[in-house]
Amino acid sequence: MKKLIIAGLLIVSSAASTVMAENYIIDTKGAHAFIQFKIKHLGYSWLYGRFNTFDGQFSYDEKNPGSASVSVNIDTTSIDSNHAERDKHLRGKDFLDVKQFPEASFVSTSFEEKADGKIVIKGNFTLHGVSKAITIDAEHIGHGNDPWGGYRRGFAGTTSFALKDFNINYNLGPASQQVEILLSVEGIRQ
Repeated sequence: MKKLIIAGLLIVSSAASTVMAENYIIDTKGAHAFIQFKIKHLGYSWLYGRFNTFDGQFSYDEKNPGSASVSVNIDTTSIDSNHAERDKHLRGKDFLDVKQFPEASFVSTSFEEKADGKIVIKGNFTLHGVSKAITIDAEHIGHGNDPWGGYRRGFAGTTSFALKDFNINYNLGPASQQVEILLSVEGIRQ
């Protein structure tokens, strides 16, 4: 009987901590969130681009930030490097192969706030049919009421990885093997 009472208290305690978390939808409709990338072009300059279509959500509890979670789905067909011919190549089999892999995704597995205010988000990133663990170095930008009666919270972060880790093997030269992802996420509390 004592074990049942303890188990019951643990369940109630767990449910109470879940209730404290605020749930947010990433504001892509208002264009207040961005997924951008940069990669060196032949080692001479940076080529920048973005994904125009994505969605996601996150939860956050100021009293228990370690319980935070985030998930994002990216429409890989929406890649935009501001050059139509290059985008056609990036969507093709040499790179994203969007006909076979029209989506990429990220699902967090841990969220750690450091004493200096920096955040380390770990999770599984799926791109080009390959899922791998990645780490996002992030920061909490701010939160508060918006002019439309809602409440918002925002984060920014970066991560980088080798293209070959996701079976993208097109040879861009030795200076162009790593891609950096830049994230700016503003969520609307639900």
